[in-house]
Amino acid sequence: MEFNCLPTAIGSMPHTDPKPACSLVLKYLKEIPVWPQLPRCSFKENMYAQFSEGFPGITVTEDKVYVDRSQDLTEPLTELYEAYLENDIDKYAVSAEYAAGLHAFLAVQNLSPLAVKGQVTGPVSWGLTITDNNQRSIIYDDTLADAAAKLLRLKAAWQEKELGKISRNTIIFVDEPYMTSFGSAFVSLSKEKVISLLEEVFAGIKGLKGVHCCGNTDWSVSLATSVNIISFDAYNYAQSLSLYPAEIKKFLDKGGAIAWGIVPNDESSLTKETTASLKDRLEEAMAPFTRKGVPFKQLLRQGLLTPSCTLASLSEEAADRALELLAELSANIRKRYT
Repeated sequence: MEFNCLPTAIGSMPHTDPKPACSLVLKYLKEIPVWPQLPRCSFKENMYAQFSEGFPGITVTEDKVYVDRSQDLTEPLTELYEAYLENDIDKYAVSAEYAAGLHAFLAVQNLSPLAVKGQVTGPVSWGLTITDNNQRSIIYDDTLADAAAKLLRLKAAWQEKELGKISRNTIIFVDEPYMTSFGSAFVSLSKEKVISLLEEVFAGIKGLKGVHCCGNTDWSVSLATSVNIISFDAYNYAQSLSLYPAEIKKFLDKGGAIAWGIVPNDESSLTKETTASLKDRLEEAMAPFTRKGVPFKQLLRQGLLTPSCTLASLSEEAADRALELLAELSANIRKRYT
């Protein structure tokens, strides 16, 4: 997994038309393109609605997604578990209605990238966000939490199969924004539960698997899983990962990689930054690890560069600028050091 600081992205883009979103991705992320999630296109492309299709009792409105427990969930749960046991990943495919960007990306011809990246919402964040009729997060129902992890596993596996038609080297990120709340009074989950849910999804991914969290979190939890890539917001929260130098050194020595989210995803910061300033910021983010015995060249070899998080909140012009900066920074780092 020697990426040598190649650029890729988290996924979400501000476009409402999938074609220009795909064009932008392919312009700047030639080696490791990513399919664009388009939450402004439809609520069904919201990261929680997007992977809800087919879940027992799921109800999606114009602005809400929840599990309707007034329905009898026995039969749909049985169908889900049967598909899981038979590894029938096509039964829970992600349709174009829920992922226009994905299907537009899959339709692009004559691509031959080094690798291709996809993403799926993580079981912790999905389970905490999706509630039942009583506004109770389904993650606190053992049956529904287990079913959610199995559904997301099937969707990740289906997505990987489709992306594998573009490149045999696939990367699937499991996006876990709510891991920032793990350990707080608002989230009552054990470390063992979180690891178990993540591993269920990971088990459906044959290629490289990553975890993305864009805030402060207990990284020891993700590092205790079989994850291959840790993705974090190195622009705003560089110190969050530096609190785990021993775990990171062990992770890298086993062949893991770090995706450094070093390009900001807010327009005011983007206007202030240059390739040179971001290079300095990246080296500052890496410094705590080099002081703890992790070679600088190893961090570069086993590193990816990304935006700090989603680009969906930006204008289309600012998203273009973010990816332009990202591509320029990657080229600069690789020319200088690798």
